[in-house]
Amino acid sequence: MADEAEKADIERNLGEQPIAAIMAAKQLKPHDLVVASAVPLTHKMVSKACKGRRLTPNVQEKVLDALNAATGSAYTLKDLFNY
Repeated sequence: MADEAEKADIERNLGEQPIAAIMAAKQLKPHDLVVASAVPLTHKMVSKACKGRRLTPNVQEKVLDALNAATGSAYTLKDLFNY
């Protein structure tokens, strides 16, 4: 049982995502995205996105929309996530 749980965790931890580099280059913190979001978005969602935890498509869209609102850019999901 423990091996199955560890394997599931490995598959969900995908390493730092490109969104982390974009946010660092733009000097943005997770709070900046939370404030810029038009829909409910939590600091935890943004943090998981940066760390590479697998997110649902719905949460990915929320993070994408918030980043685009905060930066005034037109990023796509492929720009932010490598999975």
